[in-house]
Order: sequence, then C-alpha cells, then structure tokens
Amino acid sequence: MTEEEFLAAYDASAYPRPSVAVDAVLFTIRDDALQVLLTRRQAHPFAGLLSLPGAFVGPEETLDGAAQRALREKAGLQDIFLEQLYTWGDPGRDPRLRVISVSYYALVPEDRIGPLPEGTALYPAHALPTPLAFDHAGIIRLGLERLRGKVSYTDIAFSLVPEEFTLPQLQRVHELLLGQPLYKANFRKKIAGRIEETGKFTSGGKHRPSRIYRKRALPAEPLL
Repeated sequence: MTEEEFLAAYDASAYPRPSVAVDAVLFTIRDDALQVLLTRRQAHPFAGLLSLPGAFVGPEETLDGAAQRALREKAGLQDIFLEQLYTWGDPGRDPRLRVISVSYYALVPEDRIGPLPEGTALYPAHALPTPLAFDHAGIIRLGLERLRGKVSYTDIAFSLVPEEFTLPQLQRVHELLLGQPLYKANFRKKIAGRIEETGKFTSGGKHRPSRIYRKRALPAEPLL
C-alpha cells in the first residue's frame, strides 16, 4: 500500500479529537504598574467572570495566527511582540469539552493601546480580581515568571516602552518586571550597548530635560 492509498483509506474518527484553543496574556505598563488585559465573559461557562483573550484554532489556522487573531479581535492590536508560553491540557480545564490550550504572552507599550471594546480592560498583574475563568490565573502566573526570568538576558523589556524613550522610563520597566529597584549607575552601564541617542530631549514639566533614546539595532551582550 502506498502512502497515498493509506491516507485515502485512513479513518480519522477512530481516535478522539480534542479541540485546540489559544489564550494570550497581554502585558503593558500603565499607572506605574505592570498590567494584564482581561475581558469579561458574556456566555457560559463562567459567564460574568474575567478571562484572557482567547480563541479556538480554526482547521486551516496556525497557532500563532489564532493568537494574533484573538488579540486583534479582543483588543484591536496587531504587529506586537508575541511568544508561545506553555500548553495546558488538564482534561477538566474546560467544562464544555476536552480543550487543549496553547498559551502565549504578548508585550505592548501603553501608547499602542487604543480604546478597548466594552467589557475589556487592563488590570494590575499583581492584584487581579478573583476568581478568573478556566485556569487563566495559572497562565498569568506563569507569564509573570517567564517575564522575570527573561528580562535579565534578553531585550524583552524594550517591547514595553515606546520606540523613543528616556533612561528613567526604561529602568522603571526593568524594575517592574524584576520586582526590585535597580541602581541607576549600574543599570546605565549595562544598558549602554543596547541603546543610542536620538538627539532629542524631553521638554516641559518641573524637571530638567532628559535625553531621548532608542534601541540600538545591533545585538549586544546580555543585560544585568
């Protein structure tokens, strides 16, 4: 039997076919706090509870494509940092049917977030309303752990500041992700190879103007 003949005769119904979904933890910085995007469920199960933006994966859709669609439809966002986080497969995680969820985390600076749909809002990541729908509290906890682990050796924090930023802005993002203050001199020494001046300065306000920087295009040594 050839492979073509085998596939033509293959009975796909012989095995269970669980549904596959994606859930996205979108992080941003607002009001000097790391925040998470949540949407209030309108239908059962867990009607009225907050949940992460998510979607079932279409038969002709990639996992990344489904995650991007969920954030586009639920938050109007596209072309943002998005990375796969973990696969959640507890048989009882969804009371409707067997659903395996591939989770993602996304990072976006606050200035990219426009008006959100009704029922969707940002909430402080370390003081979330409880309970959340499904196993989404665990997904968010793992997302926070992943961020904290990667901020010291990747450029991930740059995804949470605008394209042009001040050094205090960038340092504060690192502090919020790490959950601890950083010494300014040490931080600036370690960040120096990753940034370049724009030639611009901030204006207005009570403080002296600050230099404005952007991320350097060339790769550099790990941070911190």
